Amino acid sequence: MTVPHVLYCNVVPPDLFELVRQAAPAGWQVDLYPAQASDRRPLLARADYLIVAAEPVDAALLDIAPRVKMVQHQGVGYDKVDVAELTRRAIPFALTPEGTTEGVAEHVFALLLCLNKHMSEAEASLRQGQWLQWELRTRSYEVAEKTFGLIGYGRIGQAVAKRAIAFDADCLYFDPWLPADFSHPDATRVDSLTELLQRSDVVSLHAPATPETRKMIGAAEIAAMRPDAVLINTARGSLIDEPALIEALERGQIRGAGLDVFAQEPLPPDNIWRTVQRAVVVPHIAAGTRDAYSKKMRAIFANLERHSRGQAVHNTITA
Repeated sequence: MTVPHVLYCNVVPPDLFELVRQAAPAGWQVDLYPAQASDRRPLLARADYLIVAAEPVDAALLDIAPRVKMVQHQGVGYDKVDVAELTRRAIPFALTPEGTTEGVAEHVFALLLCLNKHMSEAEASLRQGQWLQWELRTRSYEVAEKTFGLIGYGRIGQAVAKRAIAFDADCLYFDPWLPADFSHPDATRVDSLTELLQRSDVVSLHAPATPETRKMIGAAEIAAMRPDAVLINTARGSLIDEPALIEALERGQIRGAGLDVFAQEPLPPDNIWRTVQRAVVVPHIAAGTRDAYSKKMRAIFANLERHSRGQAVHNTITA
């Protein structure tokens, strides 16, 4: 029996790659992308399966990987994958929703609590010898009795709502992609984005990155928000018009923003987000936990095994 060759198309530290190996079926060969692009061609040439994250998948890549039978994305955001080309070549492409929901939903509250309690400022000042026990109080807020506005109400939006209720908050959601008769006990549906923005203390983005959602939060949308509201983005950087948000933060038009994702990643050394005030910014780590990673890898290899046995794979996407 031929040993399946899996190529993990991402450059990661050895300890993280070990979690990939641990999830692989016995006897399968799993290779890690070399740091040097010039060293990848031999591995691509023999790969039966590709696991991708941020690596673009296009015709040029597939031309040097003629044996590939399936491509598995380790997440759900596939804007760098040419699905039409994969479909044309009859190569199945699948996503991995498993492992993402809990970490991202928790991360919304990590960003929010950091903003509400000015954690970054409080810690930095303490380490510099200050003791801001009283000075932050008029600028600090609780989550309880606030209204969350969730833009996109799929798995992650629903998980955020569940946690918001535990904080004794209320939830609204706007999601034009859901069926008209959809309802959910944890949140109230609103008919327009503007209504959600006007009524929410916390606006949290959970929409996919598509041409239709690109810069869906711009100057007009930010102007519709409450002046003491905060904006949280753990979805995709392309959803926000970043210059408009930066201007609004600098003017104090909204209270703050918590961002895990950006239009350009990684951020260049001179990127303005490194100096923007009223913002908590972190490097796309919402689903970046050991728990989530292990769960994802188990789901990925289960899907690859299904394909190897001639069974239907889960969570496929076609053009």
